[in-house]
Amino acid sequence: MGELSGQVAAICGGTSGVGLAIAQAFANDGASLMLSGRRAEKGDSALAELNIGDRAAYIQGDGTDKAHCEDLIAQTVARYGKIDILVNCAGGSKDNAPVAELSDDAMEFGMNVNFWSSFWLTRAALGHMIPQNYGRIIFISSVEGKVGKPGLAAYVAPKHAVNALTKTVAREVGTLGITVNALCAGAMDTPMMRESGPEAAESLGMTYEDLLGWFAQESATKRLVTVEDCAMVASLLVSEAGAGMTGGMISIDGGTAPY
Repeated sequence: MGELSGQVAAICGGTSGVGLAIAQAFANDGASLMLSGRRAEKGDSALAELNIGDRAAYIQGDGTDKAHCEDLIAQTVARYGKIDILVNCAGGSKDNAPVAELSDDAMEFGMNVNFWSSFWLTRAALGHMIPQNYGRIIFISSVEGKVGKPGLAAYVAPKHAVNALTKTVAREVGTLGITVNALCAGAMDTPMMRESGPEAAESLGMTYEDLLGWFAQESATKRLVTVEDCAMVASLLVSEAGAGMTGGMISIDGGTAPY
């Protein structure tokens, strides 16, 4: 077993894409896992792919639901006796449009799935991490949390808020053995991106393939980052080597963000 042997991680949105890649990395290092996601079939598939027996479990639910976020933490502690690591991978957007045309529903969805889920999960997890004087919290933010993108306000604004939450919580619990960081990922060709990307591309007058190419060309590497790129950094942050890293908005974007 690896460095995370005996540790327990809850991963919201952990059944596909970057969430599943992080789950696999943590599993390889010996952690026990509680995954959540909207689709039961993806949960079953993720558990089969991880193939670590009783060290992994899944509950179905939506990151936009406060009750589910709180239940994810409660069920993690009920099953394993504690929670050491929280990773929030819930995110997305719908009905993208320029701000002048953006609906309240689209903005509310973006805030719920990207920001409020992070807040609800973090508040619940801290109730267990603070008494044990240990914890690792990682938000999957975005390069859009550092820059603006036309037509994507319902995604960009909540990710900026996630980054602000990261800095604030890190300052609040920095003396308690708890680190809090955000991974500001660049565009990735993930299942979530394939769901929301075509709509976003259409709102910008381009195809999905053009959108991916646009993101790649904005980077220094001229390629999209991968879920494995994110998983390796997440593994560092929850390891002993990452103990001195907190309050960070860590870019994994191929050099896209200006800071």
